[in-house]
Amino acid sequence: MQVLHDAPLAPLTTFRLGGPATRLVTAGTDAEVIAAVREADDSGTPLLVIGGGSNLVIGDKGFDGTALRIATRGFELRGNTLELAAGEVWSDAVARTVEAGLAGIECLAGIPGSAGATPIQNVGAYGQEVSSTITEVIAYDRRAGRTVTLTNEECAFSYRHSRFKVDPDRYVVLRVRFGLEDADGLSAPLKYAETARALGVATGDRVPLADARETVLKLRAGKGMVLDPEDHDTWSAGSFFTNPILTDEQFAAFHARVRERLGEGVEPPAYPAGEGRTKTSAAWLIDKAGFTKGYGTGPARISTKHTLALTNRGEATTEDLLALAREVVDGVRAAFGVTLVNEPVTVGVSL
Repeated sequence: MQVLHDAPLAPLTTFRLGGPATRLVTAGTDAEVIAAVREADDSGTPLLVIGGGSNLVIGDKGFDGTALRIATRGFELRGNTLELAAGEVWSDAVARTVEAGLAGIECLAGIPGSAGATPIQNVGAYGQEVSSTITEVIAYDRRAGRTVTLTNEECAFSYRHSRFKVDPDRYVVLRVRFGLEDADGLSAPLKYAETARALGVATGDRVPLADARETVLKLRAGKGMVLDPEDHDTWSAGSFFTNPILTDEQFAAFHARVRERLGEGVEPPAYPAGEGRTKTSAAWLIDKAGFTKGYGTGPARISTKHTLALTNRGEATTEDLLALAREVVDGVRAAFGVTLVNEPVTVGVSL
């Protein structure tokens, strides 16, 4: 276990933003993770858990407490069951499952961050979510003071949400188990139209696993969603806002605002999201509210490749980023009456 004091946190995040932590502990085993958590809890010290840092917005003043960086490793395949240590690099794990010929997470290729973060956010992209393959999450329960195993149902997954987000200070994820599919080297049925089009097939079709993964990586790279230290469009947290889910009444009011602002013939994106609910596109809202690709003149700007990503152009502060985020939120609300919600976790700051 490595312990540093007054340690910079910005290098541990994909935004490369944020001040130092009073104390930074790097844990390489589950036992070290639990020991660090217990030490913080026993002393009443605030605790910040960091995995890949791809979903964190840390304030410029940093974190007054213990930041715990989880650096555990472990990739174990038993038949179609995959167990990942929380610190495993997610994109690497996806690549290894594709090499092993197992389907279920191939369209989640290229997503930055660690395996332990995936159930917290119910990470998803290109028609797949981890909730469809996660069977169990092994976590340290800070309230009970012991390690517990949560079933998929107990994780209470929903769109970019889970039990872990509802009660963020209770559980520290240690390991995640997945049930994958052996489809003779083929992917799971493709659910996302853009992916199917890029592959020249219909939605619902299966394709070779490697083709599905490579296509998703190309699509993500074209939107600045694959980490590249030389490309400031990837100095981000990926999608900064979740896609709004609206009730029928809210969607009707939104639809009226769209017609009023953009004309009678314009139809906003609309996807079924359960009974009486419709999901629309945050990226579409941002663009139609006037915040186009590359928007901004300061050190924090909208990505030149995708309107849903807010980026650090190299010299930004967290306050620069938040100012841009607030401008976008206010602009979308004024234009369409819809309030965007940030996807990354904020530390010491808020919108």
